Amino acid sequence: MLVFDMRSVGEKLWAIRKRAGLSQAEVAERANLSDRTYADIERGAINARMETILRICRALYITPDALFTEETPLQTQREDLLRRLDTCPPHAQETALRLLSVYLDSL
Repeated sequence: MLVFDMRSVGEKLWAIRKRAGLSQAEVAERANLSDRTYADIERGAINARMETILRICRALYITPDALFTEETPLQTQREDLLRRLDTCPPHAQETALRLLSVYLDSL
């Protein structure tokens, strides 16, 4: 489903930026925007031009789909699992991936 609510887009930008470990100023600089403009977009306080949204997407290494479509519960679960996996030590990640591979091969 497409999302055209700038507040929802701003919330997604906030979440993506936080996952990337970036500050608003860093994203603004990468997108060649003022800190204030980026902060206003992230708060959903202004309607940004598509050109500006595309620059932000490039700065965050995402596609516009990440901002303008709603995630399904399955996508959310997948992202949560990957985030959890990323916090595990390397040997635990390797074990989890081997287990998943064995399970998928059994399907």
